[in-house]
Amino acid sequence: MNIGIIVYSKTGNTFEVASRLKGNLEQKGHSVVLDRVTIEGDVKPGDKDVRMLNIPGIEDFDKVIFGSPVQAFSLAVPMEAYLNNHITSLEGKEVSLFVTKQLPFSWTGGKRTLGQMEKICKNKGAKVKGKEVVFWYGKVREESISKCIKNLSNQF
Repeated sequence: MNIGIIVYSKTGNTFEVASRLKGNLEQKGHSVVLDRVTIEGDVKPGDKDVRMLNIPGIEDFDKVIFGSPVQAFSLAVPMEAYLNNHITSLEGKEVSLFVTKQLPFSWTGGKRTLGQMEKICKNKGAKVKGKEVVFWYGKVREESISKCIKNLSNQF
């Protein structure tokens, strides 16, 4: 299966999870491309002017996994701009989603961010298969990453 993993990662944490997920999926025999949404400069929550430097395409993939950090209890502005403004259709695509966040509490934006991503993807015709929150907090980090990788890998 040809799988695309598309992530926005400001600090590298989300990219680390995506890289490990890529390796796991490749071990299962899938062809996997990992690509990053990149922007010029920095944006803050609520910013509308996002200048994209890299806009990954998804046309060549059978399935797509989108990953983003949670920022200010919501979807990171660059990933929101990418999904809303640069993906015209996800019709017929199966997608999975994951987010990374610092605080280990469910009420600090993880579920909300996944909900935002899911809504955008479904509105563009996608079938959302899996959703995971990775807590980047101390002792639970490795367990959380492993759970995400296992659950998302089992979707394919």
